[in-house]
Amino acid sequence: MSLRTSFAITAFALLLAGCGTSGCNASTPRPSPAAVAAAPAAAPAAHAASAADPDDFPVVPDGGTREAGPAPSGMAVATFAGGCFWCMEAAFEQVNGVQDAISGYTGGTEQHPTYDDVSNHRTSQAEAVRVIYNPTVVTYDQLLDVFWRRIDPTGVDRAFSDTGRQYRSAVFAHDAAQRAAATRTREGIAALGRFTAPITTTIEDAGVFWVAEDYHQNFWRTHPVHYRAYHEHSGRREFLRAHWGPDAPY
Repeated sequence: MSLRTSFAITAFALLLAGCGTSGCNASTPRPSPAAVAAAPAAAPAAHAASAADPDDFPVVPDGGTREAGPAPSGMAVATFAGGCFWCMEAAFEQVNGVQDAISGYTGGTEQHPTYDDVSNHRTSQAEAVRVIYNPTVVTYDQLLDVFWRRIDPTGVDRAFSDTGRQYRSAVFAHDAAQRAAATRTREGIAALGRFTAPITTTIEDAGVFWVAEDYHQNFWRTHPVHYRAYHEHSGRREFLRAHWGPDAPY
């Protein structure tokens, strides 16, 4: 993903370019201050995609990225990287017991990384999702099962059509129990024999999570046409169904 041609980019263009150079967001120029001032305020995102195609949704400057705060009372946190954060966010937000999945950047050393820097290979950060979940409804092991079945665990600095260190797959463990579960399930995935290449997904200690710019959040809902164009041509479906069966979610 990178900053960007138009939201009106076609599926064919996405198929040709992929996210390796343009990213799963295919470029969108930021509007001028005058254009932002003239634009109407965006309505709050609904939990279902709008029937209209919001491909002309304005990119609202929001001051960049911010550090994530603590989880709400009674909730737990899991952090995963598996390529395009739009797609990972969409996958986890449909899991019962997940309160929210937040797109952002982690795993690097840079402070307040921007999408432009991350997508253009200028940071050590990975695109990731911070999953806020109710542990009395869904377990961490169940979240790991969703994670392993939605990524390419054999890719090195890539994910499907996206290439670069920012698209690496990783589990960012928040405590010893999460690290143990991630290690155990990674070994289990390798033992299944579904992948002929070595499993390369890393397990790392969770650090600062930088919440991505506002226009990335809930992108699968706020820009359904653009999201589907990328998602359908990213190579996820073909890879995941080749390894997990013809009906595997992607």
